[in-house]
Amino acid sequence: MNIHIITIAGDIASGKGTVTKLLQKELGYTIYRNGEYVRKLAKEMNMSIVEFQEYLNQHEEIDRQVEKSAAEYSKTHDNLIIDARLGFYAVPQSFKIYLKVDLDEAAKRAYNDSLREDTEKYESIQKAKEDIKYRYEQENTRYLKTYGVKRDDMSNYDLVIDTTNITPEKVAEKILKEYNKWLENK
Repeated sequence: MNIHIITIAGDIASGKGTVTKLLQKELGYTIYRNGEYVRKLAKEMNMSIVEFQEYLNQHEEIDRQVEKSAAEYSKTHDNLIIDARLGFYAVPQSFKIYLKVDLDEAAKRAYNDSLREDTEKYESIQKAKEDIKYRYEQENTRYLKTYGVKRDDMSNYDLVIDTTNITPEKVAEKILKEYNKWLENK
């Protein structure tokens, strides 16, 4: 069984992508991102990410396919970082992390993130805040209905970090420290 796997879940715009890159640089692990797959599907269907989330509510099989992809990938790979909302569920043997962020800070980050423009173009920070809140609620409802899982139950995770007022470098540093402790106990 592969144990050198870190799964990172978290709030929208909590810094998962940035922290994942920092961890990759430090550990040399491969990154698997469910979010890239979801954004690609949304773009192919000419939908915003919010529209695609609503589409997933009606097409459970696509949501299951997305989540299953991380689990399948982890079966044949070690030294892996999985950036996925339900990574903790898909790969339960992993070191499971959740990154939290204040909604106001998340809205500012998302609004100013040029990498999101293809599927998450916001006309204002307030609109970003509304969309983030809506997506969070939609995802939680879908995850509970489809998988019987509460993503926001922090007992699902080995480590929870609030990234609102901390740099990505400090977040990565905390993760590495706790991950190394976790590995020692395996």
